[in-house]
Amino acid sequence: MSEKKKSDDNLNLNNEPDIEDSEIKSPEDSEDVVQENSAEQDEKVAELTKEAEELNLKYLRLAADFQNYKRRSEKEKGDIYAYANEKIVVELLDVIDNFERALEHSQDNEGSFAEGMGMIFKQFKGVLEKNGVEEIAAFGETFDPNYHHAVFTEKSAEFDSGKVTQVVQKGYMLNNKVIRPAMVKVAE
Repeated sequence: MSEKKKSDDNLNLNNEPDIEDSEIKSPEDSEDVVQENSAEQDEKVAELTKEAEELNLKYLRLAADFQNYKRRSEKEKGDIYAYANEKIVVELLDVIDNFERALEHSQDNEGSFAEGMGMIFKQFKGVLEKNGVEEIAAFGETFDPNYHHAVFTEKSAEFDSGKVTQVVQKGYMLNNKVIRPAMVKVAE
């Protein structure tokens, strides 16, 4: 029977692994392991939170860039529509100048031809104004290099220094953009 007792001792009836005393951990040891795991988890959470904040910031910047792009492209599109006819309008301004010169000389002739030309000129200017073309006010105004191009300066008792004394060629704007500055004489 002694063999049987030995074999029973060797067999672990509870099916528990053999544990040596050195392998048994105290409750303090398990708390250290839990704290280490908790610290690692806190680091991972902090790292993931930081990464999420960075991604959110990137998203917000991208969204803002896209909004700016949309606004810029809408403005460019509007500018294209507003100034698409600029080249033809600039060429028509020479026609207006010639019309005005012809009308100045035809005022001596009070015939129906001069009246007809005056009516055509008025209609022509009306069409241009309806499409955003405006004449730049110059005579008697303070010289502004954004709207005026000084071709002469003269001494004048009638005008203060820096005032436009004569308009040599009228200036025009298309949709509030100067397409031709007024050529003027300016008082010294």
